[in-house]
Amino acid sequence: MDFDTLILHNGNEIDEQTGAMSIPIQTASTYRQKDIDCKQDYYYSRSENPTRSALEKTMAILEKGKNAFAFSSGMAAVSAALLALLKTNDHIILSRDIYGGTYRLITEFLTKYGISHSFVDTCNLQEIKNAIRQETKVLFLESPSNPLLRIVDLVGAAKIAQENNLITMIDNTFMSPYLLNPLDYGINISIHSATKFLGGHSDLIAGIVVTDCTQLGEKVYFVQNSLGAVLGPQDCWLLLRGIKTLSARMTIQERSATVIAQWLQTQPWVKEVYYPGLASHPGHDILKAQARGFGAVVSFKTTTEQIAQDIMKKAKLWTVAVSLGGVESILSYPCRMSHASIPPEQRRKLGITNDLIRLSVGLENKDDLIKDLTN
Repeated sequence: MDFDTLILHNGNEIDEQTGAMSIPIQTASTYRQKDIDCKQDYYYSRSENPTRSALEKTMAILEKGKNAFAFSSGMAAVSAALLALLKTNDHIILSRDIYGGTYRLITEFLTKYGISHSFVDTCNLQEIKNAIRQETKVLFLESPSNPLLRIVDLVGAAKIAQENNLITMIDNTFMSPYLLNPLDYGINISIHSATKFLGGHSDLIAGIVVTDCTQLGEKVYFVQNSLGAVLGPQDCWLLLRGIKTLSARMTIQERSATVIAQWLQTQPWVKEVYYPGLASHPGHDILKAQARGFGAVVSFKTTTEQIAQDIMKKAKLWTVAVSLGGVESILSYPCRMSHASIPPEQRRKLGITNDLIRLSVGLENKDDLIKDLTN
């Protein structure tokens, strides 16, 4: 079944009891037990909730996974996936240009519990191989990376992980399941900040973890149930509604992003453009082979830092804000927003400089968005 159809007809779109074409928001915290000797599907909403179950089953289907779990934020999802698999003295390998929140979790939280890490250029498979130790347990990827949109060869990375008994995780936020299904390429766990493209309307905070097997699912569920970082039923319903328009939104947003990226390449005040949909992008061919599109996030560097700051101050249609993936077009300044938690010297080494701007292209007319950047 085509994704455009599957997104609306996956077995979790209609309430079986009433026939309602919208899954009910079940706010009950607890449920009457009919027989204490027989375990029910639902008994306490931290553990299971009907609205959350519909969302989780939907995401498992869309990501072609075995199990899915909905969390109270993207970082709660990342944290749960890592805590499910790591223990004291374990080691994790990560993409070096990674979301600032993940960087903070790794460097300032997990290290307190004796979990070590190595940040490497995961676009270079040899660097992944060189970083593997006896105590390495997890390979954590972000592709396209945030904010420089670097692309990882998922097949090659997964093969290395399998040969060394590592679990592979990927932050699939930028692509969403509409454009990329990482589990198809041997990745074990796909993670989303569902706040972004999955929700699509800048009106909820949520995270999703999808596993490729029941065994990993049980480990993630244990952490979810133990820590209780679950997504509430109201936000589950909002996310289910947002997912219904994912394909329509992503199609328009990606089309506009491509035009804007091509236009940016022609501007004298632009030094460099980062968008995998451009044939000149070093990861273009890899992503073209493993995904159904290139996404709606574009980053670029201006010729001077002052121009970047002027754009942030003078833009009218583009909203200056953190986050991305909404119907509204957003301008973000990574060095002071998404990656502010990374030390300045480290940011510079990664190429996250003060002249870098990240665009999340929304549903506005692309010509109006270009005109606004010009002005």
